Amino acid sequence: MQTVPLRPVPGPRGLPWLGNLPAFGRDPLAFMARLRDEYGDAVTWSLGPWRSLFLSHPRHIAEFLGAREHAYDVLEVGWAFQRITGKSVVRSSGADWRRKRGLVQPAVRPRQVRHHARTMVDCALAAAGRWREGQRVDVHREMMLLTQRIVLRTLFGNDLGDRTRALGAAMAVAEQVMAAELRGIGLFLPDWVRTPSRRRLLAAVATIDAEVHRLIGARRNGRRADGDDLLARLLEAADEDGRPLSAREVRDEAVTLWTAGHETTSTALTWIWHLLSRSPAARARLDDELDRVLGGRPPTVDDYEQLAWTRQIVKEALRIYPPAWVIPAVARTGAVLGGRSVPAGTAVWCSQWTTHRDPRWFPDPTAFRPERWDADAPDVIPDHAWFPFGGGPRGCIGARFAQVEAALLLATLAQRFHLDDMPAQVPHRIGILIQPAVPLIATLRARPGP
Repeated sequence: MQTVPLRPVPGPRGLPWLGNLPAFGRDPLAFMARLRDEYGDAVTWSLGPWRSLFLSHPRHIAEFLGAREHAYDVLEVGWAFQRITGKSVVRSSGADWRRKRGLVQPAVRPRQVRHHARTMVDCALAAAGRWREGQRVDVHREMMLLTQRIVLRTLFGNDLGDRTRALGAAMAVAEQVMAAELRGIGLFLPDWVRTPSRRRLLAAVATIDAEVHRLIGARRNGRRADGDDLLARLLEAADEDGRPLSAREVRDEAVTLWTAGHETTSTALTWIWHLLSRSPAARARLDDELDRVLGGRPPTVDDYEQLAWTRQIVKEALRIYPPAWVIPAVARTGAVLGGRSVPAGTAVWCSQWTTHRDPRWFPDPTAFRPERWDADAPDVIPDHAWFPFGGGPRGCIGARFAQVEAALLLATLAQRFHLDDMPAQVPHRIGILIQPAVPLIATLRARPGP
């Protein structure tokens, strides 16, 4: 791949000590879009005391993501995030990261995705079985309940019964506190400061830890609901020296898989339903594909490759509304981008949101056009102009799991229902993920079979 020279230009002037934090905190997506549109593909700026470099060109992004393992350190984005994810694979580096990734990755390999695909479809069928013609539903809530059930069954082997509500509520508190900290002065407060939100987070973490450690203890004592769920895989994993993950390491990876596998998929599906409700032609093509490929039966993982339009809908929705919206890392000595040295300690950022909506790569970028991804589409989309799961060695290990899950859930539910009467415009809320800022209420319309 030909190198694109890196020519950084200074971005907007910031305030003393705070830098560009106020503008970033008010609306991170608008701020980063401004960096791209008003300054260029490589822009220097400051987030509090962090000297930062923002990248918008796909070639620079590909080079950055490809070098993250050996040329960059993890950027610690807040006390709250550290409390939730611990020392999981997403916060590890070097030999520790390689060991943990090698232990965790087998839990989400294609064979495991195939094993859990039936659970995904069964949970979607159960959800559809509770829906009724003409019913008004909160789409995001319905998708959250569905993906929560799936992640509990695939990760822990059961639905946890009465504990499900408490664990879900604790996770919701954690997401709220992490999101607020990422966009405010809390990002730079010392660890010993205990604000009201940090105290709420500690209480939530205590609930999460108690439940996860209870499950780990039960498994190690031989009481397991399903010997092939993800928790069992984590407990059975051992590195090349025969060392298993410790109880704390299993906890960290399990909680990280929970947050990644639950919130991201439910958010993506919520946006998919909204986009389809405003796109009659795309929905009609989806109906035709489901009738042709499935003929009224539930989908299986073997149908995934045949559901091309379904997959393109998921891909286009992830372009317009990528659940994760930014990837940061800290340059080490010797980091190079576009043939130019990056000063050690520089926080390098790229954003799925801004690159996915760049008109250079996606004409009419806010329009929902799954046909962009047709095999014979005329526009060539550059590598890393679309990267909802990151890229390079540190790309999301659950990307395949997430894409199969989203497509199978969409196919299962869309066979039976259309979701109509949604608002034309839905404001988004920027937290750890990009989610609807208001309840997204839809009317269920039963769809006749083929």
